[in-house]
Amino acid sequence: MINNFWIELEKPIKILAPMASVTDSAFRQILCKYGKPDVFLTEFVPADALMNDKGREVKMIDLYFDKKEKPIVAQIFTSNAKHIFKTANLLKDMGFDGIDINMGCPEKNIQKQGAGASLIRTPELAKELISACQEGAPNLPISVKTRIGYLKNEVESWFKCLGQTNLAALIVHGRTKKQMYQGFADWEAIKNAGDIVKSLNKNIIFIGNGDIKSLEEGLGKTEKYDLDGFAVGRAVLGNPWFFNKKEKKEDKSLEKIIATLKEHAETFDKLYSGKKNFLIMRGHFSGYISGFPGAKELRMKLMQVKNIKDLESAINNM
Repeated sequence: MINNFWIELEKPIKILAPMASVTDSAFRQILCKYGKPDVFLTEFVPADALMNDKGREVKMIDLYFDKKEKPIVAQIFTSNAKHIFKTANLLKDMGFDGIDINMGCPEKNIQKQGAGASLIRTPELAKELISACQEGAPNLPISVKTRIGYLKNEVESWFKCLGQTNLAALIVHGRTKKQMYQGFADWEAIKNAGDIVKSLNKNIIFIGNGDIKSLEEGLGKTEKYDLDGFAVGRAVLGNPWFFNKKEKKEDKSLEKIIATLKEHAETFDKLYSGKKNFLIMRGHFSGYISGFPGAKELRMKLMQVKNIKDLESAINNM
């Protein structure tokens, strides 16, 4: 029997979208403290790399989570059904609440592997991967994050295919692979995709994603386009209060924002020292330090730090 946590969530469902080198456990734990979403997804991890000891040693760190982050879904990518079966079995044993298959990443190196958004062009393989994942973790809900098409809008054919599977949830970004992150997300296309999926399987949770700048905008789009919820990524960068209904970043003092930045960096250093490069935190610094006089100069100083001691020194000298 599937333990489908998705159907137990109160709607509208609010999700932190996965972002490579961003949505690690350090970031998720800071959100748990200041504004926890309904669901977390991990950074995406290649199932192929988990098939050997060396790759597993490198990539397992991206699958680390603390129990306070639950419900948490592991996001993986591959074009190999045998690998996804074995990976699903591993993730089940690790205690994840669900598994998400990335079928939307537009990056070239992912396309070359026949994974990510490439699967929009190979729908039969996409269905094979979903089935293999379900067989590998029969008690976990399986979801897919994807786009509205490859070179053009392919909502009708692509989502008819996905709607015929027994997915627990679909997270849909309103751009094609060709658009990458250019232009604007097409929320009408997202709605059309949702209508098609619901007509085939009303039990699939359907989530929209793309260009959401605030919690209020996410809630508004969910209602306007008749969705079950929304996922947001880039707008949460440097703003752990994003999902908090009562507290907003714009109401925080600069001292509080810097203290939270420091807390985030310390959490990262505690979890990943010697395992991940501290320079990853620079992307978060630029998100925290914005929207106030002198922000540019302060960001430039923080972009020079190489470790937690450098950061502490830079903050003390502000």
